[in-house]
Amino acid sequence: MSTDTTASVSTHILDTSIGRPAEGVAITLAARSGFDAQWVTLGGSATDADGRCKDLPALPEGTTHVRLDFETEAYFSKKQAEAQQDAPRVRDSGAFFPEVAITFAVTPGEHYHVPLLLNPFGYSVYRGS
Repeated sequence: MSTDTTASVSTHILDTSIGRPAEGVAITLAARSGFDAQWVTLGGSATDADGRCKDLPALPEGTTHVRLDFETEAYFSKKQAEAQQDAPRVRDSGAFFPEVAITFAVTPGEHYHVPLLLNPFGYSVYRGS
């Protein structure tokens, strides 16, 4: 939850290749206070059955930039293994993007919902509500 001196962040993932939420994707949250500052990893979580990550760590006061790292390779490897149970060699590789890193600027007092639309060969993000 954001306060007057901090911002807050939430996210969810939709696997657009199947039109469903992406469950079990590990996400790490990092922050920095200033363009030249070092990134500090604050912690992480994983998406639930609805593709949402509801327990990301709070941002510290003074945060100006946030980075969300989505570990997509394990998610697509699992999906590929499930698909091959019914149809072997459906696809000969996992995800083209083994991870997705999204970096964005934040302002204290604002909430930032950053959805990830994901498929094995591409992704898109936007500032949601």
